[in-house]
Amino acid sequence: MIWLWVTLAAAAFAALTAVFVWFNNRCIKTTRYRVEIPDSPKLKIVHLSDLHGKAFGRGNSKLVARVKAEAPDFIAFTGDIIHLYTPKNKEVALAAVSALKEIAPFIYVAGNHEMRNKGYRFLRRDLKEAGAEVLDDNTALVSGITVVGLNGASLRNDKINKITPDVSPKILLAHEPQFFEKYARAGYDLVLCGHAHGGQWRIPFTGVGLYAPGQGKFPKYTSGVHTDGKTKMIISRGLGNSEFPLRLFNRPEIVVIEIN
Repeated sequence: MIWLWVTLAAAAFAALTAVFVWFNNRCIKTTRYRVEIPDSPKLKIVHLSDLHGKAFGRGNSKLVARVKAEAPDFIAFTGDIIHLYTPKNKEVALAAVSALKEIAPFIYVAGNHEMRNKGYRFLRRDLKEAGAEVLDDNTALVSGITVVGLNGASLRNDKINKITPDVSPKILLAHEPQFFEKYARAGYDLVLCGHAHGGQWRIPFTGVGLYAPGQGKFPKYTSGVHTDGKTKMIISRGLGNSEFPLRLFNRPEIVVIEIN
């Protein structure tokens, strides 16, 4: 009889663990922020990052529905829309772009996975054809505010001063958050980043992540709002996974930013 109870307990534990892991990796969380930017028009931005070719429902229907419900002025995507080592995920990413651009302008900058892809020029063409506005180290006026895109921050962060316009207010889309001091010195009002995946595994009730590429163990910049002078940086914990395929206490995230 004791072995029966042990077996049942083990089976129950395994089932609960499977549900917990599924919940942590498939159930999207919406995080909201309000930001004051002097002289900015009133805006709502949906910030997405690090999809890595992941699908939430057929054709990413669940992700698209969540974004549509927010009725944003524009959608900012801060890199790693594909996963470098899974070529088939490009179709998933492009389908998501095609659906999302029907909701609002889809503004995109490349992350390290795109920049390490030898076929990025073809991906960039495909993203444009799908409806994305690709900001490769350049500037666009979006919903009445200047938006700058830094292409692959880990490889080209030295270009920040060359591409930063002398206007105010302005928003920067950049993939990697660990260059925050450079972004702040360039005079941006708001910076949107991803890349850190929330630290992958987060220690419950602390907001502390265990690891992020480019920052190592217990990284400083994994999520939330960070301030340096007048510059605020908001980091998305991202939607998909990279080489390490498991999130814990760190659900996929949509960030909604309201600028007053």
